[in-house]
Amino acid sequence: MPSTASSPSTPRSPVPSDATQDVAPGAGLSLASGSEPVLSQHASASQPDSPLLAAPLPPLRLRWLGQGCDYHEIWAGMRRFTDERGPQTDDELWLLEHAPVFTLGQAGLPDHLLDPGSIPIVQCDRGGQVTYHGPGQLVAYLLLDLKRVRIGVKQLVHLLEQAIIDLLADHRVVAQPRADAPGVYVNEAKIASVGLRVRRGCCYHGVALNIDLDLAPFARINPCGYPGLVVTRTQDLGLSLSVDAAGRELDTQLNRLLGRPYK
Repeated sequence: MPSTASSPSTPRSPVPSDATQDVAPGAGLSLASGSEPVLSQHASASQPDSPLLAAPLPPLRLRWLGQGCDYHEIWAGMRRFTDERGPQTDDELWLLEHAPVFTLGQAGLPDHLLDPGSIPIVQCDRGGQVTYHGPGQLVAYLLLDLKRVRIGVKQLVHLLEQAIIDLLADHRVVAQPRADAPGVYVNEAKIASVGLRVRRGCCYHGVALNIDLDLAPFARINPCGYPGLVVTRTQDLGLSLSVDAAGRELDTQLNRLLGRPYK
C-alpha cells in the first residue's frame, strides 16, 4: 500500500482559476436517461489520450491523518492543496476520523439542525444539507484532477458510491445507491454519504462510511436534509470491520475503479 507522512502537504505549481461546482448528499442529482453512466462493478475511469499520460496514472497517494481530526484544519488543507496543485501533482486520498462535528453545505438550511447541543457546527463549501462526522466513521477525501482522468462530476459521484457498494459486497452485504439522494443504502438505511466540491477542474471532499460510530447525533438533525432518514453502520450489519481495515479496502476499490495500477 502506498503511504506518506501523516499530515497534508501542498504542491507548488498553481493552476488558473475556472468554474466551481458543488455536489453533496441531498443535492438531487438526476440519474435519468442521458446522464453519465453508473460504473459497473468492474468498470474503471477512462484515461486521457495525451502522449504525456500514455502510461497509466500512478496509484492514489494515500495519507492516513488519524483520529479526532479538526474539521477546519482538514478543510483548509484540502482547499490549499487544490489551489496550489499543478498539472503533474499526484492525486491523493486522505483517510481519517473527525472529532464530532455537524457540517452544513454551502447552501445548507439551519432548519435541518434540530437540536445540535454542544456539537460544533461548520458551514463548509460542499453542496447539500447537514450531516454528522465523528469517531468510528471512515472519512475518505479524494483530491483528484478530473480533467486529467476525464471524469465528470456525476460519474465521480457514481464511482464513489460504487466503491462503497463493492467494499460491502466483499463482506456479503448488498447495498444500493438512490437516484433522489446521493449516498449508499442498505435496506433503505443510509450507511455512507457523498459530498464533493469541484474547483479548477479538481475535486475535494469525498465519502463517509459509518463503521462503529455513535449514531445518536443523527437524531439531532435531518440527515442530508431528509426528515426521518434512517442511518445505519457496518457494526449493526454484523461486520467485524475496523476503520483502518475499511480504509485499506476503500483505497483498493478506488484505485481499481480509477484504473490505477495497484498492489
